[in-house]
Amino acid sequence: MGDVDSPAYVPGHGLLKGRTAVITAAAGAGIGGATARRFLEEGARVLISDAHTRRLKEYEGELATEFEGAVDSLPCDVTDESQVRALFDTAVEAHGRLDIVVNNAGLGGTSALVDMTDEQWSRVLDVTLGGTFRCVRAALRAFREGGSGGVVVNNASVVGWRAQAGQAHYAAAKAGVMALTRSAAIEAAEYGVRVNAVSPSLAMHPHLVKVTTPELLAELTAREAFGRYAEPWEVANVIVFLASGYSSYMTGEVVSVSNQHP
Repeated sequence: MGDVDSPAYVPGHGLLKGRTAVITAAAGAGIGGATARRFLEEGARVLISDAHTRRLKEYEGELATEFEGAVDSLPCDVTDESQVRALFDTAVEAHGRLDIVVNNAGLGGTSALVDMTDEQWSRVLDVTLGGTFRCVRAALRAFREGGSGGVVVNNASVVGWRAQAGQAHYAAAKAGVMALTRSAAIEAAEYGVRVNAVSPSLAMHPHLVKVTTPELLAELTAREAFGRYAEPWEVANVIVFLASGYSSYMTGEVVSVSNQHP
């Protein structure tokens, strides 16, 4: 298995020109932040959210210097239904419509199941699966009321397909995101809404380094066909594809952004 360098960054091609989007957990260096930047580069207007208010405002300011007038932010804890409603109401009020929702919020952690507490289990499930549920529900309500279709892209994980020690809560939550995606897609088809998900394996960002041991990172990297982790923007590119007209006949699909589909 070779160690392949990251490819060159792909420039925007106007794939989302004139579209409006909400992206959760988008404060900075991970997949959400990369998706916000890629959407802006593709011509979208973006409302980014995150539970970390300071980091969110800092990233909004960074993006606004490059994409003036195209990006706003609103803090949102996806476990709080009132904050989720406020996020989607703000998006519609600001732009008069909503076209795309990317549900990126999730919470991991490592704990052997035999030692896992109820609080650890519930917290991961509430953020990762419950938060996605609340945001999908809010998105579908907004799209149904708007009457002009829309797109939802959820962030799942290959851990929802395969076993990994210490990840029972996260795996259960991400498998739930996959099932939620498929069911929501069937229900939403009648009003012209598509719902898909991406399933990354290993996308590097600073938070991952803080919560994962070097040994586990090395092991996970060795599983990858290219012998390296994904750059967050490589996952974001697939999200752009699913949000764009190029995937107009796809719904209820979970797209693996790796070679780790079982």
